[in-house]
Amino acid sequence: MSETKAINKDSKPKISLQKLQIMEKLRNFRELNLIIIIAVIFVIMSFASPYFLTWENIEAILLSFTTNGIVVIGMTVMLIVGGIDVSVGYTMCLAMCISGALFLEGWSPWLAGLVGFATTAVIGLTIGFFVTKVKLNHLITTLSMMGILRGLCYIITKGTPLSLYHLPDDFKFMGVGKIFGIPFAIILFFIIAIICDFLIRRSTLIRIVFYVGSNEKAAMFSGINVDKTKIFVAVLCSSLAGLAGVIYMARFTSATPTFGQGLEMTAISAAVIGGASLTGGKGTVLGAVLGITLLQLVTSSMILLNVNPYWQVFITGLILLTAISLDSLGQMRKNKIKYSLVSTSAAPPASIEPGEDNKQSGQASL
Repeated sequence: MSETKAINKDSKPKISLQKLQIMEKLRNFRELNLIIIIAVIFVIMSFASPYFLTWENIEAILLSFTTNGIVVIGMTVMLIVGGIDVSVGYTMCLAMCISGALFLEGWSPWLAGLVGFATTAVIGLTIGFFVTKVKLNHLITTLSMMGILRGLCYIITKGTPLSLYHLPDDFKFMGVGKIFGIPFAIILFFIIAIICDFLIRRSTLIRIVFYVGSNEKAAMFSGINVDKTKIFVAVLCSSLAGLAGVIYMARFTSATPTFGQGLEMTAISAAVIGGASLTGGKGTVLGAVLGITLLQLVTSSMILLNVNPYWQVFITGLILLTAISLDSLGQMRKNKIKYSLVSTSAAPPASIEPGEDNKQSGQASL
């Protein structure tokens, strides 16, 4: 009897410790709040609109964020390294315009799409050069690049949309094809997301971006090639935007020079909502996917509820402002805690009251 009681007594702390560990993991799982919010929206909209939970609407939501989601993944990595790219919308648009124009000139759509994709990689390389060698900040560089790319889109298309209805079916499959009833674009998006998430979590080569984004000088002193890392991230971000542009062209069989306006705001909003920080060193691909999912759910809900389109733009901007404000407040709180810990550890020893040192010296002499 005494042995069984002892076993029971020993087992209780172990169970409670396991529970504490699980609770700690859940608390550190930053994406949990987003999952809960998305679930709440699903429940509310299922009662608010009879069309929300139909497969047609869910498929439309998934398709609507496949191309944008690919851009958001690139933006997330860019924010992790401590940068920002406001030219992603027109980078995506330029890939479409170049690919569409070359196809209309008689090129193979696959070769035309490859040229458009390669051009966006060169754009990323150019951004990386100006950031690392000319020492311009990301915002100024990409803002200037956005104007350049916008002009190129208008020059290539002469300001009118390119009609690409004659694209072959094998190329259009990338945008509208289905495998076992699931659109291929959705499958491709999740493959890219899973690969990028795995590399960011597990690959030592890719995790360098966290070190650079957290403390650039410390990363440099530890032997990390900061310039090469920034160039790599800039090329990755622009290339993913270019890939999204080619997929979009295959889906809608057109190339519009005005496409991409405001996409940078959506990408930054989704990345920050997903846990990325504008100060760098923080973010996950899973959070980015959940962030763009939340934004698309809100947009789809507003459409089903017949909300005025102008209000949709207003609400999207409000969401971005709220997300950035919460990120800034969280960073301020973290810095305050860090400062208080440093000041506490560096505090001088407690002062000895007058006469107490005499008592101690007297005791020592005794």
